[in-house]
Amino acid sequence: MAFENLTGRFQMALRRLTGKARLNENDIDEMMREIRLSLLEADVNYKVVKEFTDEVKELAFGEAILKGLNPGQQVVKIVNDELTKLMGSQAEPLKLKTSGISVIMMVGLQGAGKTTTAGKLGAYLQKTLEKKVMLVAADIYRPAAIDQLKTVGKQLEIPVYEEGDKVNPRTIVKNALKFAKDGGFDTVIVDTAGRLHINETLMDELIDIEKITQADEVLLTVDAMTGQDAVNVASAFHEALSVTGCILTKLDGDTRGGAALSIRKVTGVPIKFAGTGEKLHELEVFHPERMASRILGMGDVLSLIEKVEEEIDEDEAMSMMEKMMSGKFNYNDLLKQMKMIRRMGAFSGILKMLPGMGQMANMDKVDDKQIHYIEAIIRSMTPEERSNPELIERSSGRRNRIAKGSGRSTTEVNRLVSTLEKQQKMMQQMSNIRPETMERMASGTPVSQAKRNRGKGRGGYRF
Repeated sequence: MAFENLTGRFQMALRRLTGKARLNENDIDEMMREIRLSLLEADVNYKVVKEFTDEVKELAFGEAILKGLNPGQQVVKIVNDELTKLMGSQAEPLKLKTSGISVIMMVGLQGAGKTTTAGKLGAYLQKTLEKKVMLVAADIYRPAAIDQLKTVGKQLEIPVYEEGDKVNPRTIVKNALKFAKDGGFDTVIVDTAGRLHINETLMDELIDIEKITQADEVLLTVDAMTGQDAVNVASAFHEALSVTGCILTKLDGDTRGGAALSIRKVTGVPIKFAGTGEKLHELEVFHPERMASRILGMGDVLSLIEKVEEEIDEDEAMSMMEKMMSGKFNYNDLLKQMKMIRRMGAFSGILKMLPGMGQMANMDKVDDKQIHYIEAIIRSMTPEERSNPELIERSSGRRNRIAKGSGRSTTEVNRLVSTLEKQQKMMQQMSNIRPETMERMASGTPVSQAKRNRGKGRGGYRF
């Protein structure tokens, strides 16, 4: 997961300050040394590291921090604010036309995931902004680039315009724009050629295509795992083209995060999207403030809510909740629940969006395969056993048979049986709580306050 090492080091540095009633200069100097080392290890540009640490140090040495209450918390806020500012302060939306055809040029080096990202972006525009999208295969040099884009387009049900690998890319783009106009498309995404390194031939072609298309957006695809090299690539492309934004790919696999923390500061080019997985829907709008919270291990609840809303149908979720609250939750329902979770992406990634979860021990060892193992166990049950969990609870012979059928251990089967049983009991207990009590809990009234209300006539609440 992105920023794991950086998050760990930041938390270690800041943990030394939290809980202290007063801070002195030595405390802050020690914290800044840790932060400086963590950023350099994350392959953040050294000039960016110096400016960032100088700014944080200056603010942390303020009189309000050194003499104020909860100084540790205030320093955490300063670091969070400065990280957010470093990455651009706020999300940068795409600048598309309100009428006519908007053109997005995808540029970048080979191996950065440009072709796949073009498809991901098309899917995002089609689903989120309800655009009529067309992809254009203008990379005639890389073997199978055209076929790859056609495969991606077919999976996403997005048309792909191509003329093979013998026609000049400039001609392909001109013809594609005419085709898009005749076909009523409002957004065209051009997958341009990449190279293993930046050269004059590549840049000349891209400059010509930019002039032909009058592109509204020139998006540079950058491999986040290349760290500081990504900044050098972004600078070179930005000098030749009017790059309007970056898309960071493979952010899910990068443990350093240097590119995300350096690009905006060094080049002035905003990061607009981030690829968070291999699946074609795993592309997120880049929110600097949310990313800063993730880096500090403070979670990202807003992104989690958006992910739930995108991937899980509201009626389906309500139906599941009603079934759980009724106490009749069975293995068929648990299987549906597993599928809902899988649609949202990597389980470890979901957990880290919850505040505090990133700080828990062994979070980096959460195995997403566990969901597949649970599914294997449930699928080894008979239809009757899935519908009636008590049959398995009462029979060790059934549990042994299920373990053999699923290729898992009897211990794992027993653990699943115990988990479902606990889940049923917990839901039954929740269903017995009075509606007004649930309302009070949801409103955030402290339990201590609720206890003080006991016995206050009909307005009191009992727990």
